[in-house]
Amino acid sequence: MAHASVTVLDVAILVATLAVAVVVGLAAGRRARSARAYVVGERDVPLWAVLLSIVATETSAVTFLSVPGKSFDGDLRFLQIPLGYVVGRFAVAWLLLPRYFEGDALTAYEVLGRRFGPGVKRLTSLLFLVTRSLADGLRLYLTALPLQALTGISIVNAVAVMALVTLAYTWFGGVKAAVWTDVVQFFLYVAGGIVALAVACRGVDGGLTAVLARAAQSGKLRWLDFTPTLRSGDVFWVGLAGGASLTLATHGADQLMVQRYLCARSQRQAALALVASGAVVLLQFGLFLLLGLALWAFFGDHPPAIAIARGDQAFSRFIVERLTAIPGAVGVILGALFAVSMSTLSSSLNASAAALVNDFARPAIGARWDDATTLRATRAATVLFACVQGACGVVGGACARSVVDAVLQIASFTTGVTLGLFLLARLAPRATGRTALLAAGAGLAILVAVWQFTPLAGLWYSCVGAGSTLLVGAAADRCTRR
Repeated sequence: MAHASVTVLDVAILVATLAVAVVVGLAAGRRARSARAYVVGERDVPLWAVLLSIVATETSAVTFLSVPGKSFDGDLRFLQIPLGYVVGRFAVAWLLLPRYFEGDALTAYEVLGRRFGPGVKRLTSLLFLVTRSLADGLRLYLTALPLQALTGISIVNAVAVMALVTLAYTWFGGVKAAVWTDVVQFFLYVAGGIVALAVACRGVDGGLTAVLARAAQSGKLRWLDFTPTLRSGDVFWVGLAGGASLTLATHGADQLMVQRYLCARSQRQAALALVASGAVVLLQFGLFLLLGLALWAFFGDHPPAIAIARGDQAFSRFIVERLTAIPGAVGVILGALFAVSMSTLSSSLNASAAALVNDFARPAIGARWDDATTLRATRAATVLFACVQGACGVVGGACARSVVDAVLQIASFTTGVTLGLFLLARLAPRATGRTALLAAGAGLAILVAVWQFTPLAGLWYSCVGAGSTLLVGAAADRCTRR
């Protein structure tokens, strides 16, 4: 039974929002009748759709719910990280993107497999699968929190609802369904953020002008910090270098993003979509950080009965305690929340299934698998990863103190090593597969040591992983050739 705070209008708006996304996904993916079409579409997606799909895919419930908590608790210094994202995108377009359009690869890791052999391909693909399952499980958990609060259902059931709705169109239509629902969901969640900002500002005497004035008086409009330290993720040097290296890894060596590039009509269009998406993400982060300031001012004027323990709970509490008084507002915000979560989850499910089948199953079985069998296996793998990510969300979400920090650390930890291998392939043309495996093992070991024994900010993990993997690989290659 629905919770009393959710009205019939809210439910109608939410159902309509989900229905639009599912219908668009099913319609877009109706021609996915081969394994290749299921994984990379017909390679005819227009530039603007690829751009919005990139943005929506990297935007999750973490951005929508947790990023406002950064400015709620502190200030706008989190904007220094997307500045690094912009720099990282240029590096991906220059260094790595050409490699994906040289052959006929279906996954990013096939490129490494051609260069270093099947062992390296399987290792990097496995790192991707582990990273996706953990990080996207946490994102799924964060999305389920307001659904649980508003409906009264258990967190397990809330996670299951999210996973099943997304699975419905992803299983049927593959990557094209994911890309075109990303486009719809981009506009839905941006609209939801704007609606939430407007409602929060209406609850503050003086509106947005007063919010900004009060934030300025409290020092919450600071967005640049040049303090010479590597221990905090809120300083310019860490944000720029850490954000750039993280983007170089996640957007250059991660199947989730590479799959979007491979859907584009050409390498040039993929590069333009990638670079332009950086500006959109920067503006998007600005919107959600501004929302955090509005929530800070709102709860300052209207203190909740139970204090907000940490910033990434503020938006969820605002939805439950304030928006329920406005007819239809909860439906709009929940629709936006579901949209932003499904955009990431659908992309993750399809990319993970493609990696499992094409990097592990097909090479093991060989020529005995025809295209129809491959398509069935990829769809089965999609269901598998929906279950895995749901389980990771329920278990891991309860343990993570700050979901946004946990997701960024997980992404940095594994994608940095993969990036190091891509750079090794580019910069050390005579390095062997054995050298690459040694470098990857050393990179992981060094990262574990840094994580356990140093106070280094998590945003540096991708940079440390990539740098150590590249340096060890280059040194080993030089030694073997002496």
